[in-house]
Amino acid sequence: MNTVWTTGRGPGHSGEDPLVWYTAYGSNLHAARFGCYLYGGRPQGGARGYPGCRDRRPPRRQAALTLPGGLYFAGRSLTWGGAMAFYDPALSGELPCRAYLVTAGQFSDIAAQEMYRSPGADLDLTRALATGRDELGPGRYETLLHPGELDGHPLLTFTSPTGLAGAEPAAPSATYLRTLGAGLAQSHGWSARRAAHYLAARPGATGHWTPEAVEALLG
Repeated sequence: MNTVWTTGRGPGHSGEDPLVWYTAYGSNLHAARFGCYLYGGRPQGGARGYPGCRDRRPPRRQAALTLPGGLYFAGRSLTWGGAMAFYDPALSGELPCRAYLVTAGQFSDIAAQEMYRSPGADLDLTRALATGRDELGPGRYETLLHPGELDGHPLLTFTSPTGLAGAEPAAPSATYLRTLGAGLAQSHGWSARRAAHYLAARPGATGHWTPEAVEALLG
């Protein structure tokens, strides 16, 4: 690809803002929590609010899917008070996700809010779409990944640049785990027990949370 692919630009879109699948694997598995990025507001149990996107239209579609790789917990969230979820495609297994079909402009504003930036600047997605990856900075969620396509639109997500190998795993908070568990139930129909066993086995949670303790949170 040799042109800039951003809002108002893109193959076959005739100057309209192209559509992409924002592929969520953390707290945005939960639709109401994701809504804070679109419409503005503070998520239930969260310590900070979000301004929302410039374009506040709802997603055109939603889809449950899995990606190759795995999830781990590291860092510390200003919203949830514990570690955050990150995606490492090099890990074995499958990552349950929820994809939202939004405009490239909406995706840019969602990414900005995850990066602790103000929404309003359009991301250049050219490199990510051409190579599968683009590092916008060294911080959390500043690495864009393009793991494939769905129904003719690119899947896009963001994660840490280091992967698990370069991270210091840490324990997530109870509120964060409740949000993730509710999101897994909404998007994939998982029971509290299945979600609890999945979350408790992720690096960072292991050794701090047992499946039984997480299931009690979700029950």
